[in-house]
Amino acid sequence: LGQFDFKVIGDRLNPLIDVTFDGRHILNREIISAEPEIVIQLKDENQYLALDDTSAFSVFLRYPNGNEELLNFGSSAGIMEFIPASLPNNQALARLKPRLSEDGIYAIRIQAFDKSGNASGKQDYIVEFEIVNQASITHMVNYPNPFSTSTRFVFTLTGSEIPEQIQIQIMTVTGKVVKEIDQFELGPLHIGNNISQYAWDGKDEYGDQLANGVYLYRVKAKLNGNNLDRRDSKLDSFFVKEFGKMYLLRS
Repeated sequence: LGQFDFKVIGDRLNPLIDVTFDGRHILNREIISAEPEIVIQLKDENQYLALDDTSAFSVFLRYPNGNEELLNFGSSAGIMEFIPASLPNNQALARLKPRLSEDGIYAIRIQAFDKSGNASGKQDYIVEFEIVNQASITHMVNYPNPFSTSTRFVFTLTGSEIPEQIQIQIMTVTGKVVKEIDQFELGPLHIGNNISQYAWDGKDEYGDQLANGVYLYRVKAKLNGNNLDRRDSKLDSFFVKEFGKMYLLRS
């Protein structure tokens, strides 16, 4: 006969939850696409009890009228799907693709548990977001302004589709175009608040440094061959007949 004593410690560590909207994390009440892809990732350190059951998630969607709905896997015409974990990488995914036809403030609330019953947090995960179905773009502002070395472009898109054409024309005060920037140069865009990866360095189309001074710019945006509607914003007062001003000040 042989005897070996050991102690089993219960799983008391909570799993970790991560939620992205179209591949990015959002701020509370941020504008998102009316047809978003919402991915909920649940990761547990336990390498033996796999997150392989839909009971790990409870997902609730609150509509602008205040009504809250529990979303079921496999229902609502396939709105939500479950991807179970494969050990030892104990990570499960829930993917939602709702069509949100009503404008207003929505909220998603998530309860998540591991196989030992540990909740992902003391409180449910909850984030609010805004839906604007009409496709539009705000006036595009450059930041910083004035600038000396480089400036980026900040704007907001609404709807569910990215415009197929966005062009920024920068010109002198006499109307001569010195630089054109298209959407492929701006970098990846999404519905909601954008700040371009592209930073204009104050050089013209030929790479020559422009002189200090005031430059005008305007933005053209099209979706499905039509001009994109302009969305009102607090910055509209800085534009005259769709033209904005930027100030190049090099020391």
